[in-house]
Amino acid sequence: MSRAMAQAQAAFAVGEVPVGAVLVAEDGKTILAEAHNSPLGDHDPSAHAEISVIRMAAKKLGNYRLTGTTLYVTLEPCTMCAGAISNARIKHLVYGASDLKGGAVENGVRFFEQASCHHRPQVSHGLQADISSELLRDFFRRRRKK
Repeated sequence: MSRAMAQAQAAFAVGEVPVGAVLVAEDGKTILAEAHNSPLGDHDPSAHAEISVIRMAAKKLGNYRLTGTTLYVTLEPCTMCAGAISNARIKHLVYGASDLKGGAVENGVRFFEQASCHHRPQVSHGLQADISSELLRDFFRRRRKK
């Protein structure tokens, strides 16, 4: 999660919403991809950290199914990202801060609990949540001041 947090800080530094993600191989050690939110810089509304690492890892492995992998992300995934996580067949999702407004795992639509969800990852949350939440609060506080 510390690498995902470093990615979130990199996003903060370039003016993107500070969310970072890291996808780790089944061995628990090999990093397949890491990224941060970049919709502004990439001019792409789908350029969330989770989507970026899923795309990078799928290309690297030559397979869109990322079975056995663990995704670490600093913020609870939104509906779009939860759908991509399910479609990629990611085994384990670990996220930091909950997102009451935009989250779709424990909040909002609770995507993985829907009958239409084809794959449900194991979910753990709260890892470094305080650090992630503070980074997000600081980012939006500064944005409101501008």
